[in-house]
Amino acid sequence: MEKNKIIGVNIKTAREKHSLTQEQLAAKLQIAGCDISRGTLAKIEVGIRDLKVTELPFFLKILEMDLDNLYAE
Repeated sequence: MEKNKIIGVNIKTAREKHSLTQEQLAAKLQIAGCDISRGTLAKIEVGIRDLKVTELPFFLKILEMDLDNLYAE
């Protein structure tokens, strides 16, 4: 599977594990200082948009993930 799709699936899985909607996760990211809209998050989850290096720490912290979880196939 393509890297972006793997990352997207793992982010979606972690989001659902925390019982968050895309809108709720986007709001948490924005509050933390990461300017991501729900639409952008949706694109990341389906692998259309890359997760930027500057956004990575916000996702890892909010979703309680580490890099191994993020890249796991």
